Amino acid sequence: MKKWLLIVGALVLTACSSGSDTKSYYQLPMGAQTGGQSSASQGHRLLWVEQVTIPDSLAGNGVVYQTSDVQYVIANNNLWASPLDQQLRNTLVANLSSQLPGWVVASQPLGSDQDTLNVNVTGFHGRYDGKVVISGEWLLNHQGQLIKRPFHLELKQQEDGYDAMVKALAQGWAQESASIAQEISRLP
Repeated sequence: MKKWLLIVGALVLTACSSGSDTKSYYQLPMGAQTGGQSSASQGHRLLWVEQVTIPDSLAGNGVVYQTSDVQYVIANNNLWASPLDQQLRNTLVANLSSQLPGWVVASQPLGSDQDTLNVNVTGFHGRYDGKVVISGEWLLNHQGQLIKRPFHLELKQQEDGYDAMVKALAQGWAQESASIAQEISRLP
């Protein structure tokens, strides 16, 4: 009888734990396009988003979550659908394209008369206090002039969970994209 109870108990535990191995995959939303140009002939300024770099801690598949002021965990079951640096670069190109009328923004070189943007993201994670952190710096080469700006955003998640965390991260990245676009639009 005891053996039978042990077997049933093991089966129940196995059934309960198998649900926790479900993997979820996340992709940053591209955001709404607001009438950016669709071809090089419509733009007179060129911007190449050369690269968006991230540290090794963010470069894996797992979404990163800060559990204390000094500890971070990388999720095993909540994963990025594609490499995070690619997602950040693609959404940055899309956001800048829609926010910079008269500019052609691309993720490949556009010619000798282009500005070049590089972004180094040092923080892109959720945090134990219900906020997300987006931080780093960007460097723009505008006609041989270098413009470098740090950024640090903290946004409150609207709900608990990874879905809300990814949405808040995307919102923060869109805000930083808008800030970069605003700076670029002031250039002579």
